[in-house]
Amino acid sequence: MPKRIQERPAEPAVEREVQLADNRRARFDYEIERRVEAGIALRGTEIKSLRAGRANLRDGYARVENGEVYLRNVHIAPWPNSPYDNHDPLRPRKLLLHRDEIGQLVGTIAQKGYTLVPLRMYTKNGRAKVELGVARGRKRYDKRQVIKEREATREMDSVIRRRVGRG
Repeated sequence: MPKRIQERPAEPAVEREVQLADNRRARFDYEIERRVEAGIALRGTEIKSLRAGRANLRDGYARVENGEVYLRNVHIAPWPNSPYDNHDPLRPRKLLLHRDEIGQLVGTIAQKGYTLVPLRMYTKNGRAKVELGVARGRKRYDKRQVIKEREATREMDSVIRRRVGRG
């Protein structure tokens, strides 16, 4: 009598994210109201440099031009092992979004005080992505308030840890 082979149910594909760059300053300078994930069109030397962690999002912003979204002022260092055909570190990079997503962003950004800020860059299943934040700039007193709240929560956490112990 032949043996029966039991088939295993297919395992769901695991989504793998690897963070490449983070813009912590944006979370302090801006109040993030909405987040949008976008693909990014990169050249070969740029993706190699990104995977090596050589990107800076601090001064970056995104702008809609002729119905397309471009990421500007984001520094991706040149790949040191490329003898020729290296990229410009500050070149504008096209973001890959659906037309209706771009339309929503245009409507939101048209309001006074809103801007598109890159929050982080990462790879998702091998594809380079950037997380954009629809953000409104904070005033100086707002930033002070954020610092006070952060200090207060940190102090409360330390008091709780002292009382309860490290369990």
